Amino acid sequence: MNNDKTTNVELKEIANLCKRRGFIFQSSEIYGGIGSVWDYGPLGVEMKKCVKDQWWKRMVYDRRDVEGLDAAILMNPDVWKASGHVGSFADLMVDCKECRKRFRIDKLKGKECPECSGGLTEPKSFNLMFKTQVGSVEGNAVDVYLRPETAQGIFVNFDNVQTSSRKKPPFGIAQIGKSFRNEITTGNFIFRSREFEQMELEFFVKPGEDEKWYDYWVNERLDWYTSLGVRKENLRLREHEKEELAHYAKRCHDVEYLFPMGWSEVEGIANRTDYDLKKHSELCESGGGLKYFDTATEERYHPYVIEPSAGVDRAFLVFLIDAYRTEMVKDRKRVYLSLDKRLAPIKAAVLPLLKKNPEIVEMAHKLRDDISGNYRVVYDDTAAIGKLYRRQDEIGTPYCVTVDVDSLSDGMVTVRERDTMEQERIDASKLKGYMRENLGL
Repeated sequence: MNNDKTTNVELKEIANLCKRRGFIFQSSEIYGGIGSVWDYGPLGVEMKKCVKDQWWKRMVYDRRDVEGLDAAILMNPDVWKASGHVGSFADLMVDCKECRKRFRIDKLKGKECPECSGGLTEPKSFNLMFKTQVGSVEGNAVDVYLRPETAQGIFVNFDNVQTSSRKKPPFGIAQIGKSFRNEITTGNFIFRSREFEQMELEFFVKPGEDEKWYDYWVNERLDWYTSLGVRKENLRLREHEKEELAHYAKRCHDVEYLFPMGWSEVEGIANRTDYDLKKHSELCESGGGLKYFDTATEERYHPYVIEPSAGVDRAFLVFLIDAYRTEMVKDRKRVYLSLDKRLAPIKAAVLPLLKKNPEIVEMAHKLRDDISGNYRVVYDDTAAIGKLYRRQDEIGTPYCVTVDVDSLSDGMVTVRERDTMEQERIDASKLKGYMRENLGL
């Protein structure tokens, strides 16, 4: 075996693998699709769940100072006025006078259309929020928006969560949910989509303690990716210059990954100060404000907010790309995903060596049922054993369990490990414990 493994992969190779193996499909593909909107297939939905589960475990279950929330996508439109999205959540755009295509001005390198070299219009502002209406009576409908971020749902629920959970700063509210942006410049597969999912934490701290917690969360979030197998050399932290900071931010770092198209953001960590809570306190109808009252000091204040905000889809793409491996085995190319076992969509595959032997098939099905439960296990007999191994390698399955003729007499099965391809015989009755121990779940 040639141990010279390579991971120099083009994005189109990842996209092809995702389509072929059932990770990701173009949305409404049979009708020609819709630009930059994607569907997660049988394997994609499993792996995406694993990514979200690991984030939730790290951010909520492993801590004592974070509560969860699932806020609605549709909100009172005044929320977006207070947050500044109605007035300023826009890109400067230009249109081509010839082919009519639209481009973000900050993505253009010249004064001509990059598609047809036609002339361009003067720049104009284009709001990125999707607008819809709420109301059953024609003429009385209210304009509302599909949320462009999940953060505001947390801010407007600050008092509700703090009061019901009896938390004191420093504490956080975590949320995973869909967001929508009418992006004009899209592409690079699922890197930039119009419908996407976010994993966001708003961590509320006393003013004056924000710098300490900001540094903590920058390091904590970088460590999450490496703890799940992403190689350190493919990650970096980049601090925003003052001129690129958002209007609400005191500081901001991006966790960047070396994608095939270059270094790009996968997560942002921002010190949002007390901007959001103050704005909502000023403008909300209740007038109650979103201040925290410290009973020990009798002090009332708007907490500062440290926000680690990650894209589920981008994190998904990072884990796929970083796990992609190729090597030559007996003069044949082997492709496999060296995913952390916690992220693998299928944890084990049970394979009968002879699918025409009913006793072997029966034993394989019983083993599959026995070790299933808290994770996905599959049975497959649709090809020769070599092809079955390669199929599971390519989708990142950590273990293949083979039932053969000898298994019927000695009760032993062969377990093959994905990355090394090493095999060992173990007692079938101990397989469940073996999987539990080696998967770390």
